[in-house]
Parts: sequence; C-alpha cells; structure tokens
Amino acid sequence: MKHFRDIIRDSGTTFSFEFFPPKSEQGAEKLFDHIVKLEHLGPSFVSVTYGAGGSTRQLTRDLVHRVSEQTGIVTVPHLTCVKHSEDEIRTIIDGYAERSILSILALRGDAPGDQEHDWGSDRFSNASQLVAYIQQRSEQHAGNKKFPGFGIGVAGFPEGHPGTPNRLEEMDYLKAKVDAGADYIITQMFFDNRDLYDFRDRCEMSGIRIPIIAGVMPIQSIAGMKRMSELAAGMRFPAPLLRMVRRTDGSADAIRRVGVHWATEQCRDLLDHNVDGIHFYTLNTSSATLEIYKTLGVSNSDQLARGPTLPF
Repeated sequence: MKHFRDIIRDSGTTFSFEFFPPKSEQGAEKLFDHIVKLEHLGPSFVSVTYGAGGSTRQLTRDLVHRVSEQTGIVTVPHLTCVKHSEDEIRTIIDGYAERSILSILALRGDAPGDQEHDWGSDRFSNASQLVAYIQQRSEQHAGNKKFPGFGIGVAGFPEGHPGTPNRLEEMDYLKAKVDAGADYIITQMFFDNRDLYDFRDRCEMSGIRIPIIAGVMPIQSIAGMKRMSELAAGMRFPAPLLRMVRRTDGSADAIRRVGVHWATEQCRDLLDHNVDGIHFYTLNTSSATLEIYKTLGVSNSDQLARGPTLPF
C-alpha cells in the first residue's frame, strides 16, 4: 500500500472533494449517493469535515469508514484539537490506522457555537502540536504492513488566517506545522487566484516546500456568500465577481450559474499555473463539481490533470 505522500506525488495534480457528515440517516444516504456520482471523476481523495469542538466526531468516523470501505476512494478525515483529551485523540488516530486510513487533516478547530473556550485547557492547543502527535502515533504503527503511515495535511490561508493579523507571524505558524511533519497543505477557499499565487510564493520564501492544494468553492446564493463572510473573517469577494452577481436577477439559479462559471475559470487558471492540486468544497452536492468538469471539457480527473491526447 502506498504512503499518502506517494499518492499525491504520483497524481501530478490532485483533484479532491470535501464533504461534511449529515446529521440524519436520510441525509447520510443522500450524501452517499452524491459521493458515488462523483466517484467516476476519479478523485485523488475525498475529505470529511469535523464539527466544531468535535461535535460530529462519530458521524465523521462513520462516513469515513463507509466511503473508504464501500467505494475504495481514498478518504481523509479532519481532526481537531478542541475539547479533546490525549486519550480521545489517540483512540481516534489508532482507529484510523487499524482501518488503513491513509491520511488525516490536522486542524486546531473552532469552539462550538458562540461558547467561550479556554484554549489552554486542551491537551493540544494548536495544529502543530497535533501534527507532531499524529506523526508519533503513525510511527507506533510502523510494523503494520497494511498501514504505511499517515500522510498529514494542514490548512493554509491565502487571504490570511483570521486569527493571525500579522502575516509574517502567520507564515511562522505554518512553517511550524510543516516542521512537525505535515506532508501537504489544503487552503481555505478563495476567489482571487492572485491570493493563492502570492501565498505560494511566500511559502517558498519561508522554506515551505510541500504540495499546496487550492481550495475552490462555487458560490451558491447571496445568503451563502454572507455566511462565508461571517465564518471566514477577511474573506474577499473580488469586484468582478460582485459585478457578475449584481447583473443577475438575484434568483438562486442565476447566482448558482455565476458561481459555477467563476469557479470554472478559477480552475482553468490554476491549472495553467501548475497548481499542485484543486480541492472542491462541494457543500454535499455533486452538481456544481460535475458542471465544472463538463465545462472544462473533461470527463475525469486524469484528463483534467494531463488533458486528452489530440491529433494536433
């Protein structure tokens, strides 16, 4: 079995999809249907989010296990530090190792809701500490021939981390995660590719030389745009995108079409600039991602990475 970093290396350019665990059996079945619809696109992996404060801990594990076992798609669970003891984290990590889950996305995470949280009360107070611990547990399982060790992913913020206004200090924190053992970076969503290219250059200058996978999410509605702005402080919607939205009649279908068009152009430009990978924030549906692939003229991720062979 390959190590996850080998999967990334051999893919050339990775294409991956993110889902969040639904809270009902009906929602779980509907989501699984969407995942199956995307399977034929040949994703390098899919990731499954982890609710604030571990609120979807069991749901995340259930979805990760089902996707991994019933589809064969490489599945990457998110894991956060917030409100977890070392025993809890160790149990989760070891459980994934036993099932040969190949990667974990290590995050500090958010406190649930608007609750006040004493960050010093957590066993791991930041993502770099969690990365180091996952690396340690990975080495503990080195004798298991069916488990080659975890590939460890971390988050990056092209527009700046909302909790770190000092952009120089922000890169120091990211470098600490890499030095602790991170193998790749998945970025927060962004809408201006120049932010990604600048972030990539700053990583290079900081000695961060692991794959940077760009997070792309088509806007779906005005309400969704407002919600994104609230959840990710500092998120920037470029003026050309806002002008496109204002030209519409404001209907949900029109806004969605603008979102798919903008995301498609982002992907085309990212590929032209040799991005290491594209991570689609799917919002638990398959339609927008399928439309992006179709508009780019491809039927699977292999074509998207390399392009079909044409007689000219």
